[in-house]
Amino acid sequence: MARPDKSAAVSVLADSFRNSEAAVLTEYRGLTVTELKQLRRDLAANASYIVSKNTLTKIAAREAGIEGLDPYLSGPSAIAFVSGDAVATAKGIRDFAKTNPLLVIKGGIYEGRVISADDVKKLANLESREVLLAKMAGALLASIQQAAYLLNAPISQAARAIDALRIKATADPSILKGAAPAPTPVAPVAEVTEVVEEQSSEAEATAEVTENNDSAAEPAAE
Repeated sequence: MARPDKSAAVSVLADSFRNSEAAVLTEYRGLTVTELKQLRRDLAANASYIVSKNTLTKIAAREAGIEGLDPYLSGPSAIAFVSGDAVATAKGIRDFAKTNPLLVIKGGIYEGRVISADDVKKLANLESREVLLAKMAGALLASIQQAAYLLNAPISQAARAIDALRIKATADPSILKGAAPAPTPVAPVAEVTEVVEEQSSEAEATAEVTENNDSAAEPAAE
């Protein structure tokens, strides 16, 4: 490969390392062209699968600031650069390798650090983003439904109690009459004033009669 072509290839690989969510490094020795095309189609939704020379990959990894990848770069190598769900990509490669044993997982890069083949397989055993989002949405919907039930329960209970009271009142209206005692009637102010004035006049008349009687009794005493 001419030097300009090598430089371009290194630049593409370095950009792929920088811009990818993760990467899975594999050995594809023995796989046919048809099988490689099938693997690319299987991974297309989440990753691009690129065959590259180990020397160029080492240079590109260093340019992208990735350390520790060199021990995994032996034999024919191809890298799945993840642009979508890393878990789904790891699952796709693992499942493909089950039916095509010539595909070997060598390692990868996840969350900015180099991981082993065993770590890639552990990643593949995790639940995918879609499954986690579906579970989260289900849990959120259940919480909303429970909250709605708790808010509506007192209203429903009150409505049932009012309806029961309405039915009873229809059958026996007297239960509503005894709900509260009638207020004690209060005499108007004018009537109270007349009573007070009458009582005062009677008291004055009684006092005047008593005074006259006392005056008439005084000469007899002499």
